[in-house]
Amino acid sequence: MERNLALEAVRVTEAAALASARLMGRGDVAATDRSGAQAMRKAFGSIAINGTIVIGEGEEGESDILYIGEKVGNGSGDELDVALDPLEGATICATGGYNALSIIAIAEQDGFLRCPDMYMDKIAVGPEGKGLIDLDKAPTDNLRALAEAKGVYIADLTVAVLDRPRHEKLITEVRKAGARVRLLSDGDVAPGIAATRPASGIDLLLGTGGSHQGILTAAAMRCAGGEMQGRLIARNPDDAAKATAAGIKDINRKYTAEEMASGSVMFAATGVTDGDYLRGVRFFKGGATTNSVVMRSRTRTIRYIEAVHRFDFKPEY
Repeated sequence: MERNLALEAVRVTEAAALASARLMGRGDVAATDRSGAQAMRKAFGSIAINGTIVIGEGEEGESDILYIGEKVGNGSGDELDVALDPLEGATICATGGYNALSIIAIAEQDGFLRCPDMYMDKIAVGPEGKGLIDLDKAPTDNLRALAEAKGVYIADLTVAVLDRPRHEKLITEVRKAGARVRLLSDGDVAPGIAATRPASGIDLLLGTGGSHQGILTAAAMRCAGGEMQGRLIARNPDDAAKATAAGIKDINRKYTAEEMASGSVMFAATGVTDGDYLRGVRFFKGGATTNSVVMRSRTRTIRYIEAVHRFDFKPEY
């Protein structure tokens, strides 16, 4: 993949973030989500890729825009896989919450794990914890290993967990071990990636969330040098049937980040609302500012981009 493609991709996430942020706090989840998707789809038209969406807004027929299997880009260059979420955290954005992002990950063909949109048990950590954490270990054991690697007390660690009834036991154990807990109202991609950035204050992501969000997090971890593991969870026979249809032979398999996002990977994200990893869109008279990140797995280059957009020169926004 051309290295300049990563910088092109961030233009697409910026467009989606600007469009979604216009409706921030307005209470209309569907309109906020669709606004970002429409802007992202339009922006893709100017990107020089021959991309196929493998993680998107839904299956063909379930969604009429950015659906799985849809072609994106201007059709030039090699065939690439695209995983995206125009608005990770639509409810967050619609209610003026924290950690909403616009995200794109690009990989070589067959680079992303094909799995249905279902639950995934996850653990994600920054480079300091690479090779030490394990989804099969108890949370307390993972916290001890991470604290030792970072040279801090467990009490100095902060664990991000979705605030859901299913995590009651997990949260209790983390607190009993002595670590601090950041409860998330929604969206676990931003705090997962934030574990790779010491200044974020997040050290570890634990718990069950969406599988497609897990793939996006894995792509970022590949680029940032962190580590993530995930295991699909079939809550019912329908989930199990979907997994089988997608080619998943062992539903209990533990996947590494390299297995969820393999080969050469690029990742771009733009903050829609303020979050653990990126700041949100700021509007001013005649324009706006955006805060984005763009990464490449091949070089482990991470660029943070502050952009000023003038709407009189960018009427499409």
